[in-house]
Amino acid sequence: MFVIIGIVVVFACVLGGYVAMGGKLFVLWQPFEVVIIVGAAIGAFIIGNPKTVIGRTAKCFGDAMKGPKYTKDNYVELLSLMYQVFKLAKSKGMLALEAHVENPDESDIFSAFPDFHEDHHHVTFLCDYLRMISLGTESPHELEALMDEELEIHHHEQHQIAGAVQAMADALPALGIVAAVLGVIKTMGSISEPPEVLGKLIGGALVGTFLGVFVAYGFCGPLATTLTAKYDADSKYFSCMKAGILAYLAGHAPAVCVEFARKALLSDVRPSFYEVEEAVNELPSIG
Repeated sequence: MFVIIGIVVVFACVLGGYVAMGGKLFVLWQPFEVVIIVGAAIGAFIIGNPKTVIGRTAKCFGDAMKGPKYTKDNYVELLSLMYQVFKLAKSKGMLALEAHVENPDESDIFSAFPDFHEDHHHVTFLCDYLRMISLGTESPHELEALMDEELEIHHHEQHQIAGAVQAMADALPALGIVAAVLGVIKTMGSISEPPEVLGKLIGGALVGTFLGVFVAYGFCGPLATTLTAKYDADSKYFSCMKAGILAYLAGHAPAVCVEFARKALLSDVRPSFYEVEEAVNELPSIG
């Protein structure tokens, strides 16, 4: 929603201010300048990125429109799930979790938390590390190092997309200059024409510079910033699980483990201690 509002504001202020100064919008309609700038930018993007990044970038505008993926309710659910898991492990041992970890699709614990259960990446992350603990991993520092490595990979893969968009934003002003230079070359071939013709040709050439800067700083640059903020916020879901798992491995009680996990969240989506306590108290007893 805010992305759409921003786009409207950019267009309204730039084009509205231009018209208010007496400019004519039809002068800005230079389709071949657009072809040169946008086409070259897309070509450079294809050259500079692997196939996987190109495929994922195709949906980046939709990601930016949606904003951060997880709300406070999602985190209340996650914290409640971790409490249930840690409580079972503390009361009956890690072996009691084995059936749930090895077959999460049929687990009555995981199925009770549908938003978590429907995301394969979440389930895999939690189950993988619970399995490692059940197999005898006892060092929180070693497990933390492994988690950091996995989360770094996840972070890198996501930020490749934002980086690719930012690289395009950085290239667009220069490509706008390329289009402008080509327009000037064309104008020089018509140097004998009357001033009104030359003025139109020169104006068309300068539109290339305008378009390159406008698209770079009005759209692509802010889009890259929005994607970076979104991916950073979304990564906190995994950081929350990491904090809870490490607290459990350190020997803390389930309620304390959940509190460690809660503190890893950003303030705008972090539920209060009492919200989590209320949600935990409403959980059904586990067998």
